[in-house]
Amino acid sequence: SSELLINIFIPNTPLHDGAVILQNNQVAAAACYLPLSESPFISKELGTRHRAAIGMSEVTDSLTIVVSEETGGISVTKNGELYRDLDQESFRAMLTSELVVENIKTTSSGIWNWRGKKNG
Repeated sequence: SSELLINIFIPNTPLHDGAVILQNNQVAAAACYLPLSESPFISKELGTRHRAAIGMSEVTDSLTIVVSEETGGISVTKNGELYRDLDQESFRAMLTSELVVENIKTTSSGIWNWRGKKNG
């Protein structure tokens, strides 16, 4: 529940450390420990939370969201790439482009016109 997830941001609570895994728009697991990236190119200033997010995105098709414990900044990882300290607009745009599927309306006339035929 959203009330339970608020505990992520409160130090010294069971959900504060570890990842929350969402699957099919539901919480599948919480307080999970993830494999860290082994990339030697990751900045030394990044901690375990960011390294785990990068690691997951290197070995899965997941999109990971990281909230920095120190700054509260939001970052996203995808395919081993880290997009750091996104503002609200950039964060929303990235999530929308990666996760929202637009409904594409097709009609028989549209399909036939695409193939170069006329409707009727």
